[in-house]
Amino acid sequence: MKNKLLAAAVCLALGSAAFAADGSVSFDKKGSLAQIVSQINAAAPVAGVIPLPGNPKAAKKWTVMVFVNAKNNLEEYGLLDVNEMEKIGSDDNVSIVAELGRIAGYSTADGDWKGSRRYLIQKDADAAAITSPVVMEIPKADMGSWQYLADFTKWAMTNYPAQNYALVVWNHGSGWNKADPMADGKGISYDDETSHHITTPQMGAMLQGLGGVDVYGSDACLMQMAEVDYEMAYEVKGLAEYVVASEETEPGDGYTYDSFLGPLAKNPGMDSAALSKSMVDGYTDHYQSVNQGATQSAVKVAALDQFVKVSDAFTDALIAAGDLAVAKAAKAKTQAFYYSSNKDMYHFAKLISETSANADVKAKAVELMGFIKNTLVLHNRATGAKYANAYGLAAYMPSSYTAAYDSLLWAKDSKWDDFTKWLK
Repeated sequence: MKNKLLAAAVCLALGSAAFAADGSVSFDKKGSLAQIVSQINAAAPVAGVIPLPGNPKAAKKWTVMVFVNAKNNLEEYGLLDVNEMEKIGSDDNVSIVAELGRIAGYSTADGDWKGSRRYLIQKDADAAAITSPVVMEIPKADMGSWQYLADFTKWAMTNYPAQNYALVVWNHGSGWNKADPMADGKGISYDDETSHHITTPQMGAMLQGLGGVDVYGSDACLMQMAEVDYEMAYEVKGLAEYVVASEETEPGDGYTYDSFLGPLAKNPGMDSAALSKSMVDGYTDHYQSVNQGATQSAVKVAALDQFVKVSDAFTDALIAAGDLAVAKAAKAKTQAFYYSSNKDMYHFAKLISETSANADVKAKAVELMGFIKNTLVLHNRATGAKYANAYGLAAYMPSSYTAAYDSLLWAKDSKWDDFTKWLK
């Protein structure tokens, strides 16, 4: 099975997007985090709408927004996942809104239409066809653009207001790895038509510009890394509560949407923590039932500041003790994922705690383990013997360091970059 590595509006005003005469949408602007945020903020929501996120006067409890960029070899799974959403559908308490993008060359199912469609998901019993109403049809859209994703999210929040918002980005993901063959190698939402994707810094700035969401989920590979979480959450501390993602690559089918939307429909009053747990459980329960290995976890954003301090204390102790041989031996045995440079942080600290003879190193390793397990990672699930030591958060531990890593906020604010240079 493949895996996830790798005339404009018809009904409603799109808001921040600008359309060309051929109906295409072009978002090529680049810039610093501040410039990105400024551009997003300039795309103001419809007048009279309560500022985002979280509309306390809204009748509905949740709006779940799913950005299904199937403009690649995952198209068949994008169609399947929208059909999974239709097993539950929107109701008086929950709006499920999805954008689905397609291109030629892959699946011909569901009428073989091309372009992008936005749906208000409605419940149906037809697992082979998407029957939800098309709220908007866009002939060409760059789903590898942070601006276009911001537009979709603002549009959904404006037209389907709720007290809480969850955003899921569906596509290929690459975590953080500059050796990846796709574009610059770090990010999510790869659009094969435009050859664009959304970088990690752009995602963080986009969330800040939106005012954040309550729960953010990456239905994509390799995204539950310290580097990715910190970058995305840095600009929205106090606004985004949880990040749900996988340390490992995801099977092609990704999330099983009815498995986590079903509990939400039954209990729409659940808070962000409960929804995050439901997302993790719905995913891993499914893959456990079919005997397929998988990982998924929910990370608490508010804990990331303290996480930097605990992580730094651990790496400082290792370096001060000169425990290089111990650290290298532990690194070689640490749970790795698709990229050998992606290592589980808890497991690495555990191995250090078991092998170092230095009391301070052992104490700092135990402290890091406890913080990850009891504070930072809200909920972690791994299925399959291959992932017995996946504890919910990976980090970059390469055999040779790349200077591009220095540009990440995680590298600037923590000492992990210095540690990896020492360890390599």
